[in-house]
Amino acid sequence: MSTIFSYKRHRFPPETIAYAIWLYVRFNLSLREIEEMFLERGIDISY
Repeated sequence: MSTIFSYKRHRFPPETIAYAIWLYVRFNLSLREIEEMFLERGIDISY
């Protein structure tokens, strides 16, 4: 069974959100660490 997620009314593209979730789950990173990784790549996000 697959679940379809809706990214309506989100500030960031679905690819960015999915990548942040993958980093969070796969590497057990904090949201602050993920925010810093994205900032190094020029993507300004905030949890």
